[in-house]
Amino acid sequence: MRDPDNEEPAELIGSMRLQAGPDCGKARLDQWLAQALGADFSRSRVQALIRQGMVTIAGAQVDNPGRKLKAGDEIEIHLPEPQPAEPAGEDIALDILYEDDELIVVNKPAGLVVHPGAGNATGTLVNALIHHCGDSLSGIGGVKRPGIVHRLDKDTSGVMVAAKTDRAHRALSEAFADHGRTGELERSYVALVWGAPERNAGTIDAPLGRAADRVRRAVVPAGRADARNAVTHYAVRERLGATVESGKRGIGQRAPEALAALVECRLETGRTHQIRVHMAHIGHPVVGDPDYGQAFRTKANRLPEPARSAAKEFPRQALHAQLLAFSHPVTGETMRFEAPLPADMAALVAAFRTI
Repeated sequence: MRDPDNEEPAELIGSMRLQAGPDCGKARLDQWLAQALGADFSRSRVQALIRQGMVTIAGAQVDNPGRKLKAGDEIEIHLPEPQPAEPAGEDIALDILYEDDELIVVNKPAGLVVHPGAGNATGTLVNALIHHCGDSLSGIGGVKRPGIVHRLDKDTSGVMVAAKTDRAHRALSEAFADHGRTGELERSYVALVWGAPERNAGTIDAPLGRAADRVRRAVVPAGRADARNAVTHYAVRERLGATVESGKRGIGQRAPEALAALVECRLETGRTHQIRVHMAHIGHPVVGDPDYGQAFRTKANRLPEPARSAAKEFPRQALHAQLLAFSHPVTGETMRFEAPLPADMAALVAAFRTI
């Protein structure tokens, strides 16, 4: 339990003293501290503090998060002054759909990388969030930063949520890791794909693993060591270049061939490049996809104008995260956000409608 004489809010700088009770049951130090300190401290943040030498037991510094506790252990945790975030904030425009003290929801444009990495040290969504949120970001554990709980590819546009506090980060991370099985989480994407599935709706259940170049992903045998379960549900919303209008057949019934299709994809899992790989796997890669649609690049040459020029000049995969729904990490309220097709993708779809 907490020592009531040393109770401090997580936002304050100082230290906390706690004592392991008789029911600690040889618990791991990091796990016990995360539970004892409450929602403002994630387990990963506690582990970072331990490794930084900010935790002592009986006055002796501990750097092993897995240290086993025993009843009566006197634990002190020191809270360092929050340091400027790495990376630094940058004044990058954000299309904000919603914001409160716990989280922020944005409509990410195509071309914006989510977080810094090799070749993208600056100019990312994280840089923009740090600049926009300022001191409202959590500073527990010594670092002020937004909590990225899911990602979109650089050239995929659409709705994203980021956490501003540790408790929101933990709750949202758990929801995304659980893929909505035990809570509310809904993710829907719109893709313009080459051709069209024979049936108006279906499910692609195919595990994904690393491809030979280790950057791309591929459908792999379920028994392979790196295989990860991946399930995508799709529904054809519009067939483009077909002789019969879509929507006049029941789900599961065959439809005529089409040059392209507007497809809605709903994720049951959230693997890297999942929709792009799955649609290519069934023979209908996303238009403009440079990694999984190369074999279809010449199809644009056979299209009539203006679709031909629009397809050849489109600089990215035609994929947009149109909907995101989740439970608010504090209030439990159902939050639902939608973003319309961005102008470039809307113009591409309009050009295909002229076929």
